[in-house]
Amino acid sequence: MKPVIALVGRPNVGKSTIFNRLTKTRDAIVADLAGLTRDRHYGKGSLGTHEYIVIDTGGFEPDATTGIYKEMAKQTRQAVAEADVVVFVVDARAGISAQDHDIAKYLRKLGKPTVLTANKAEGMTEGVQFSEFFELGLGEVLPVSASHGQGMRTLVDLALAPLKLPDQDEDAEPQDPSVIRLTVAGRPNVGKSTLINTWLGEERLVAFDLPGTTRDAISIPFERAGQKFELIDTAGLRRKGKVFEAIEKFSVVKTLQAIESANVVLLLLDATQGVTDQDAHIAGYILESGRAVVLAINKWDAVDAYQRELLERSIETRLGFLKFASIHRISAIKRQGLAPVWKSIVQAHASANRKMSTPMLTRLLLEAVQFQQPQRLGIFRPKLRYAHQGGMNPPIIIIHGNSLEHVTESYKRYLEGRFRKAFDLVGTPLRIQMKSSENPFAGKEST
Repeated sequence: MKPVIALVGRPNVGKSTIFNRLTKTRDAIVADLAGLTRDRHYGKGSLGTHEYIVIDTGGFEPDATTGIYKEMAKQTRQAVAEADVVVFVVDARAGISAQDHDIAKYLRKLGKPTVLTANKAEGMTEGVQFSEFFELGLGEVLPVSASHGQGMRTLVDLALAPLKLPDQDEDAEPQDPSVIRLTVAGRPNVGKSTLINTWLGEERLVAFDLPGTTRDAISIPFERAGQKFELIDTAGLRRKGKVFEAIEKFSVVKTLQAIESANVVLLLLDATQGVTDQDAHIAGYILESGRAVVLAINKWDAVDAYQRELLERSIETRLGFLKFASIHRISAIKRQGLAPVWKSIVQAHASANRKMSTPMLTRLLLEAVQFQQPQRLGIFRPKLRYAHQGGMNPPIIIIHGNSLEHVTESYKRYLEGRFRKAFDLVGTPLRIQMKSSENPFAGKEST
């Protein structure tokens, strides 16, 4: 499982800028305003062979008891509980504050691996300038400048060092290709545990009871009609401080890690609540991860015809980017509509690992171009010459030709539709990459 790094600190010390650097994105909003980030924000990053998940948090006031600051503190505590290592960010130019002392006291009590980072340290090279931060009792201070990108690699090295991660090649266990790893994902209380219990034929609560870590997922061997599965559950117990709540909770990190390790994801929706922002976020991450997916709408028996129509429209508009996925209407508690779900899961797994021959891909490409040529851009008209498969799970098709940088997104969708129909690709993302040939005479003077 990917290690989890949580960024913690008081407002306006540059946590979101560090987040953007570590994930190589601009997902976190950055401005010179205190308190801009309020909710937890998740992203992926990598260093060499090691990948990790980063959590950005709002300004942390451990002793806040009222208003928005209490809610922000709650979000930060949850991020710290989910994390394997904490990066405590302070402001190198503003110096130490009483709030920094409060946060340091909270982190020392937890005893979780912590990296003390002084941001905005551009131009500050003398160690004596950071000596006051040793008062926090968290060891050495790492000066960085997120806005200039200085010290980011060292920061990740220090953050991952306490975890003693093996290389991916050493860590990877050989997996039986005949076993389909299936993750059941969704919001709280959509019926994930009920569905798994129904499949297993027993009342079994799949629980995560690991204080302070979510790196280990619980998987259940399962066999149906001769096909072996490994069920990965994202529901269960979550630690909140020192209180264990025996109720299904939503943990973003657990869901992200379970999706990453799956072959197929079953995204479970609640018919009584419709498609929410949380559902759309999970669906977006599934697509980004390139995982095969099947949609199941649970509690279908609990809504009337009008609600069903609204739900169908909501899926079309909010989850339109998953239009390649099969949709099933089920009732886990009444065991209705479950058999077709298994058929779609097997079909999605087969589609994600479909082998496509170069001659057939090239023939389909040329037929598609003959039927509809790509749009001309100025004096250039892209010339698509041949195609071959560049990977599986998800399938990747690489197209070679000239001036392919001018191929429009709409034309790529047109090609995707042709390829999907020809190879019967259902339930899996399909990625098309364009690779233009280089002009061998470019840069050479004519004689």
